[in-house]
Amino acid sequence: MTGSTSDLPRSARARRDVEKYLLPDEKAVIVTRRHWAVLLGPTLKSLPALLAGGWLLILDPKNRFTSSVGLIVIVAASIYYGLRVTEWWMRHFIVSRRRILLTSGVIARTVTLLPLRRITDLTWQETLLGQVLNYGTFRFESAGQDQALRHLTFLPDAPDLYRRVSGLLFGADWGGAASGGDEEGNDERIGDGSPGPPPRGRRAGDRNDTQPIPGVTPDHG
Repeated sequence: MTGSTSDLPRSARARRDVEKYLLPDEKAVIVTRRHWAVLLGPTLKSLPALLAGGWLLILDPKNRFTSSVGLIVIVAASIYYGLRVTEWWMRHFIVSRRRILLTSGVIARTVTLLPLRRITDLTWQETLLGQVLNYGTFRFESAGQDQALRHLTFLPDAPDLYRRVSGLLFGADWGGAASGGDEEGNDERIGDGSPGPPPRGRRAGDRNDTQPIPGVTPDHG
């Protein structure tokens, strides 16, 4: 599922996240993991350590000290890189018509969410390398305090993902957050797709709060 923004998760981990964290009547519109480029940093850090550990291991096989040090370096670098790869594989970016979710964690799972109705602006950024490898960064501006999902890096399929998320947020044809709905993103239109009835207005018999109550003499102090 790398580089894919399908609404039908291919990996078992992604399907479990969708089934577990979305509501029964909530459908995932976008499900993806971060671009594989997020592993470039850990790879550049681990590779020299693995090469150095291998060199110490074969430098003098009869020298127990250098062999032990080489083995420890190789094991430590392998564990570090394995954790980074597993974390990348387990983290998913999920978008429904109601909210955005980010699932993460290898041993303890963490789910961070942001309702679409709270998002007021979306910024998409691409570095030069991101344009070449087709990934970018989302910056969400939301009403209220800062959100944990404000800054999402290494999101794949840059143009397509940006258009789809923008459509959910601001496109009326998508039934987006800006086109009407309640605080959970539910569409408030009636069954035939037309807007629902407007809020009930003031009836003739309703009392205006600024009018005096009949039978009560005003107190002039």
